Formats: sequence, C-alpha cells, structure tokens
Amino acid sequence: MASCSTLKIVDSNAAMNAGAAAVQALTISDAQVAELCSQYMVETDGQNTILPADNSYTQRLNRIMARFHNISNLNLNYKVYQSSTVNAFASGDGSIRIYSGLMDVMNDDELFAVIGHELGHLINKDVRDAYRNAYLIVAARYGIAAVNTTAGAISTGFLGDLGQELANNAFSRKQEYEADAASFQFCVQNGVDPYAMYHALNRLMGLSGDSSMKGRLAELLQTHPYTEKRAARIKEMCEAAGYSMTAPKTNSTGSGNTNTVSPKTNGGSNNSGTGTKPKKTVSTKKG
Repeated sequence: MASCSTLKIVDSNAAMNAGAAAVQALTISDAQVAELCSQYMVETDGQNTILPADNSYTQRLNRIMARFHNISNLNLNYKVYQSSTVNAFASGDGSIRIYSGLMDVMNDDELFAVIGHELGHLINKDVRDAYRNAYLIVAARYGIAAVNTTAGAISTGFLGDLGQELANNAFSRKQEYEADAASFQFCVQNGVDPYAMYHALNRLMGLSGDSSMKGRLAELLQTHPYTEKRAARIKEMCEAAGYSMTAPKTNSTGSGNTNTVSPKTNGGSNNSGTGTKPKKTVSTKKG
C-alpha cells in the first residue's frame, strides 16, 4: 500500500476542464471520421448476429437495395442484424444496418423508404457531423489531445462511449425533415409508392401504442423524433407533388414479403395507383 505522503487529491472537474480545453483545439477530418466510423462498425458488428447471405432476411434486403439506382459514391455495405429490435441506422463509412425486427413489421416499400431516410442522413452529412461531435465529446472525457483514428488506436471502451453518445443525441427536427425529403425523392425516382415513408411512420406510431413493443422501438424513436409531425409533412409533400394516397400493401410479417411497385410510365401513372406525374420534385440537401 502506498504511504500517505504519495497520495494526491485530484480535482476531477478541473481535470475534465483541462481535457476539454485540449480537445477544443482538435480538428478531425472527413477521412478520419470515416475511419472512426469504420472502426465503430467493426465493434458494433462484432456485438450483433449478422445474418448470412443465404438467409431469407438478407435476400429480401438485397432485393430491396437492388432497386436503388442513384446512390453512387456512398461506398455502401448493408447487412441484417438478427434482433427483435425495430431499428435501422447508417454509419459514416457507408454501412447500413437493418434489424430483422424492423423487417418483420414493414413491407418492402416501407423498408425502402426507411433505408432512403437513413441514406438521406448520409447524403446530408448528418451522420458525419454526429460522429464528429460525439468523438470530440468523448475525447474530452478521456483527455485526448491528438486525434488518432487509425486501426487499433481507439479502445473498445472509447468506442462503447461513442456509441452511447450517438444514442443519446437525436437528429434535429430540420435534419429529420431533410432526410424525409431525401426518402421521398428516392421513392419517386425508383418507382416506389411516394407515401411509403408516411405509411412507415404511421406504422411506427401504431406500434408505439403496443406495450409489448415499447422496448423494441425505444432507440429508433429516441434518435428519430417528431414522428407525427414528420408524417404530416410527408403527406403534404406528396399532395403538393400531385400524388393521391392509396392504402399501404398488406404487410406479410417476416422475411417473405416481396411486395413491389412498378416504376411510373411516361404518362405518369403506375399499376399500383399511387398517383399521377408529380408537379414538382424535392431535392436533397447538397454538401
């Protein structure tokens, strides 16, 4: 045991403030953020059960993702986590992760729209900024004075704290609305029901009233708030673009759902009855 003369009383607040001051001078580049995201995904994938390529959930996700035609330069990779949790998320390295619990409660159009929403967060740099901010906050706790995101340089504990910080900080109302606009645009451009995100949000709101579902929905609703207002805005967006609503396709729970919507013809109609040629389009945010 150390003698009393060697003990020092440390002011933890002062130490934290000193660490924060050092971190304020840090800058983290987009390339470093991407590397940070990549390391975080290695850790996260290792903590979850990833369904194999021959699994019916993965095959269904592959069918859905094959319909995206305007997602170049995002370096996407997508996998299904086996979990009853109803959630999906995107990482700044292009990783898209869908929980099988989400696939169980949504049809293909709705899943397409939800994935489009997550891609919207990537395109609009929301995910990049969230990781950057989370890194700087956690770095302040650790008193890190220099950024090093190379493989192996970030501890498991740091990555765990990073994940907690990400989970605790929801996207802003503006970011959610812009990602919804991106989802709408993806649906329009790829022949999917323009109301798919509207139906997906209403499905989530309906499930949130089921006491048995609250735990499974908690993270999704925490990180993606304003659900009712978002649904109303998407409906307005569709109506302004000249689309009329049809009922969502019957959701056959599980991995076997293969609902599809044919692309619009030049005349503006499609065989699903989801509306006429839009009067205007909604563009995703640049940069």
